[in-house]
Amino acid sequence: MKITKLETFANEFVCFVRLTTDSGAIGWGQTSTYNADITATIFHRQVAPWALGADALAIDQLVDRIEEREHKYPGSYRCRALAGLDTAMWDLRGKLSGKPVVELLGGKPKKLRAYASSMKRDISPQAEADRLVRLRDTQGFDAFKWRVGAECGRDVDEWPGRTEEIVPCVSRALGDRVAKLVDANSGFSVTRAIEVGRLLEQHGIGHFEEPCPYWILEDTKQVTEALQLDVTGGEQDWDLATWRRMIEMRAVDIVQPDVMYMGGLGRTLKVAKMAADAGLPCTPHSANLSLVTICTMHLLGAIPNAGKYLEFSIEGPDYYPWQEGLFLGDPYAIHDGCVMIPEAPGWGVEINPTWLQSAAYQVSALQ
Repeated sequence: MKITKLETFANEFVCFVRLTTDSGAIGWGQTSTYNADITATIFHRQVAPWALGADALAIDQLVDRIEEREHKYPGSYRCRALAGLDTAMWDLRGKLSGKPVVELLGGKPKKLRAYASSMKRDISPQAEADRLVRLRDTQGFDAFKWRVGAECGRDVDEWPGRTEEIVPCVSRALGDRVAKLVDANSGFSVTRAIEVGRLLEQHGIGHFEEPCPYWILEDTKQVTEALQLDVTGGEQDWDLATWRRMIEMRAVDIVQPDVMYMGGLGRTLKVAKMAADAGLPCTPHSANLSLVTICTMHLLGAIPNAGKYLEFSIEGPDYYPWQEGLFLGDPYAIHDGCVMIPEAPGWGVEINPTWLQSAAYQVSALQ
């Protein structure tokens, strides 16, 4: 079975990929979000030419071959485009076998505990506490993540004193019966990160994400060694050699690869396996409600070292308006703080035709 056509439907934020084979079978995937219209161009220029005519079921072999063919262009942008091909191939394989992807990986559809993930820093501590408490009481979430510091802030807070205020404010409001996580988004030096980490430990917070600039693994390792809570990271990383070094040096306690940033499910599974071999859990980054979180749900339902929960963005149209209307139905329904891995074949979701009609279209096909 050969790949004969690859189509993209893109806007600035999202790019869906439709793969068609010589038998007429179809699989749907997605490149990474953000600047997705640029990624669509990369997809047709540097991914599609090598994929057309290739075996539609040989996912890892094809991804590896494209990486070889495009070896002069290593980097995140190439992986962001590769994700569209990989995820479409997994969807195709699931539909041909009549199974959800989670079953192809050796797992099964089930409920997943989710943590409510806040993306906001332009929110007062009390307002953040109030909205997280509402989610606890109305949707049953029992795990929450909020933001400290400033993104790549070099020890300068979003505004003076915010970190020291929001940590106790939110923690006390949520109470002792929930898991508490914070994300610093590469905001701190080693000294400041350890200082903040001590504050987190005092207030029952068990997860400290990306405390230092993520590209300086040695700094993160110092923080990991100094603190008792779990230091986590890896969402930005795509290079398998970097992942190997991160895991071997135990720079973090929990790995957080992003399926789309990584280049798809196949490459993410390699990271999860490295972590499993080292005895580290994997709690992937999935910070928006495009296809990335669906893919992550299938992954978590199958890997042996799955973390405690799924990252689940709580931001609505006021923050992520581009998320609206991507899928038919509601694949992200929350019940008692949990989501259900789709049971239908492939990824188990249907992309909204109305959204597709509004997107910029490109096609690469065998002549």
